[in-house]
Amino acid sequence: MFSLPGYEYFLGFLIIAAAVPILALVTNIIVAPKGRNGERKLTYESGMEPIGGAWIQFNIRYYMFALVFVIFDVETVFLYPWAVAFNKLGLLAFIEALIFIAILVIALAYAWRKGALEWS
Repeated sequence: MFSLPGYEYFLGFLIIAAAVPILALVTNIIVAPKGRNGERKLTYESGMEPIGGAWIQFNIRYYMFALVFVIFDVETVFLYPWAVAFNKLGLLAFIEALIFIAILVIALAYAWRKGALEWS
């Protein structure tokens, strides 16, 4: 019946992963209060009333630092399944992982040289 044997649990995981955000959104629509007047229209900012406009320019370095962090954080997540199955993969997978890590090191050196990691 299922064309890819061994992937039934993965299909179930995908269905649950798609259902959870949909269920959260539907629950929010049903449970959330409908009236928005007075205090409810104000922007909440750490318990204080906001001062000034919302269009404040931030230094681009904050975004660059965050992007570099997210990129390296996500890329290192790919190393975890490789490390778990290291004994089964063999020498070719080890060489591919070394190439992957080398690309990450080169990217880190590039970001460091461009000053993307400097906070000041």
